[in-house]
Amino acid sequence: MPTSDAYRPDPRIRELGDAFYDEVKPADFPARILRFRNDRAARAVGLDTLTADEWEAHFARFEALPDNLTKPLALRYHGHQFGVYNPALGDGRGFLFAQARDETARLLDLGTKGSGTTPWSRGGDGRLTLKGGVREILATEMLEALGVQTSRTLSLFETGEKLHRGDEPSPTRSSVLVRLGHSHVRFGTFQRLAFGTGPDGKRGDVENMEKLVDYSVRTYFPELETKTGEDRVVAFFDRVVAASAKLAAEWMTAGFCHGVLNTDNMTITGDSFDYGPYRFVPTFDPDFVAAYFDHTGLYAFGKQPSVVAWNLSRLADALRVLVPAAPLGSPIASYEDRYDAALTQRTLARLGVAPRDADTDLALATATWSFLESSDVGFEQLFFDLYGGSVREGRARSGPARDAYEGTRWTELHDLLSLYEPRSPKSVADPYFQCDSPCTLLIDEIEAIWSAIAVANDFGPLEAKVADIRAMGRALSLSARRDA
Repeated sequence: MPTSDAYRPDPRIRELGDAFYDEVKPADFPARILRFRNDRAARAVGLDTLTADEWEAHFARFEALPDNLTKPLALRYHGHQFGVYNPALGDGRGFLFAQARDETARLLDLGTKGSGTTPWSRGGDGRLTLKGGVREILATEMLEALGVQTSRTLSLFETGEKLHRGDEPSPTRSSVLVRLGHSHVRFGTFQRLAFGTGPDGKRGDVENMEKLVDYSVRTYFPELETKTGEDRVVAFFDRVVAASAKLAAEWMTAGFCHGVLNTDNMTITGDSFDYGPYRFVPTFDPDFVAAYFDHTGLYAFGKQPSVVAWNLSRLADALRVLVPAAPLGSPIASYEDRYDAALTQRTLARLGVAPRDADTDLALATATWSFLESSDVGFEQLFFDLYGGSVREGRARSGPARDAYEGTRWTELHDLLSLYEPRSPKSVADPYFQCDSPCTLLIDEIEAIWSAIAVANDFGPLEAKVADIRAMGRALSLSARRDA
């Protein structure tokens, strides 16, 4: 296989041992029709030079990549789902296919969705609908453009099977997806070890919990390797709290409602991933719910920061197998301040202005959210209109939301914005900001893109939307990725 010099395989997951995963066999699909190939993401791990046949061999038939995992691994974990502990989880329709280093030496996982049944399928068919795959492409592209640390959709093949689902017209088309992300070590990976028993028969598998913490530190937080014992565990947990607080702020400033914030859907590195019934909010609405089955609004848009905090507390509960409760309390107590600081920083980034001082920055962020809450201006429209601060005022006053920019809260926001300079004058001048309206990804847009595929097999609208999202991403310059 002619991989590029950038391909650096590192199947480190094997260090954990058989107690953490099961070797599985991929499904044999009747068809393999490429629907999405993300060479931009593939370039990060040296796989962009694959030929079409090689791409299919590795990402639809799952032939092993050179010097990588020889067999796919279905990972084991537990989790709280809508507040209820479920010990019957694990990779039920996906697996870890490979691991490789990117250009910054981060270890990235190539994971799948819809690749067949595993020991953890719980009676499911292990498949992914094509609509689900299309939705995940759109989610990852949009979140990346808006500066959220997210998994990236690497590949999507249509697989020629007819699937029956209760939440969309059936039979429906099938697909298999490969995503690229920084870790599939979930909060629920730790919960499983705390729930089980060790060789001594006592509650909590101490030996494997220590192994998992050591693996996590060595692989994702190497700066902590000099720490030992309880200090190591607490320092590790502190890093997870910091990453999770940042992710929560990124979701909120992107107007993103994940929909299923179970503990098995949160990773230790703060990567956003696993997109099911997500939605982007049209306007600021704390009670906005993405999942049709979230009848109580447990995972509503405005509750996401507190849900993340609750999930972190469940991770702390698991880590108490190794450390008493008290030392883990300090990182938990720091979450709110860390979230608030990250929210301020991300709000200024969305406004496209350079920070000034802590008090003024906080005042601007507070005024922004107060105005969003009191008006019916579109969530993305506001950040589009005000990007760059007062230099964009004329555009805001003449745009489609011009009538919304009035009142006491607008005056307060306007006056604070006048104190700020653009974070990047070059970005403000980008052609993207010469349009009247921003690029959005609301539910009606997603449904229209899917309708074109379902009715006419037309992938043009999907391709056009991805191109528009990437153009927006280049203009916003929010992504830390070098290839964005």
